[in-house]
Amino acid sequence: MKTIIVPIDFSKYSENALKVAAQLAKEQNAEIVAVHMMGLSDANFIKGDNAMEEGMFFIKLTQKRFNKFLDKEYLEGITIHQTVKNYKIFSELDDISKEYKGDLIVMGSHGSSGLQEVFVGSNTEKVVRSASVPVLVIKEDDDFTVTKSVLACNFKLESIEVFKKAINLFKLLNIEIKLLYVNLPGENYKSTSQIEEQILDFITHLDKAYKISLKDVTVFNDFSVELGVFNYAEKVNANIIAIPTHGRQGLAHFFSGSISEDIVNHSKIPVVTFKI
Repeated sequence: MKTIIVPIDFSKYSENALKVAAQLAKEQNAEIVAVHMMGLSDANFIKGDNAMEEGMFFIKLTQKRFNKFLDKEYLEGITIHQTVKNYKIFSELDDISKEYKGDLIVMGSHGSSGLQEVFVGSNTEKVVRSASVPVLVIKEDDDFTVTKSVLACNFKLESIEVFKKAINLFKLLNIEIKLLYVNLPGENYKSTSQIEEQILDFITHLDKAYKISLKDVTVFNDFSVELGVFNYAEKVNANIIAIPTHGRQGLAHFFSGSISEDIVNHSKIPVVTFKI
């Protein structure tokens, strides 16, 4: 891991993400690219218009505020790159990530509403949809003391590359990995033999270096994928969850909308997404 991208909006949540990014940067000898998106309109940059002066004023003001925000003791010794964008186009984060050869995006997110509300329709989901690198979402806690992960997977062949990325990231960070398949009731239900057949087929398509066997995967029965992931994470005392996602669909398909917000919201641990 060489480069970590951190979107900054000057809130305490983005500072939580910055603190976690700083911790990872020091551990991995990585650099940080701090990104702020201003949300100015084209009208602020029309030549000959007073609005252009106003636009330039806001840019200078933002840069000053940005410098002050990044003047933190915990960032000492870390190479920091700053970039300010005029517009709030969150898909540009992926362009910035590619420009700087980013390995990870770390975002802050409020924890006051359920994970469904944090992701679906939010700026976080916009980033998750477009990002070609993993996106680590930090809730209210800025102490990234993570020792055990739950990697939820459907064990379909389309998920192999994502699976490998997640395994590689957690191994790099020296995090224990718990592999999980959530078995659902109704038309999505699979028998034990069907699940084992699917997992074994997945394993045969993996590189042998990963050394995954059937006994490494826990099959957990629950009423929805998200509920199964959270319940299992709580059961094994995991402190980070990994979720694969389709960029085209974002995370909307992952949430059924029928789960109580109180149940979904009980998890305050970080979530990292990997785009299929």
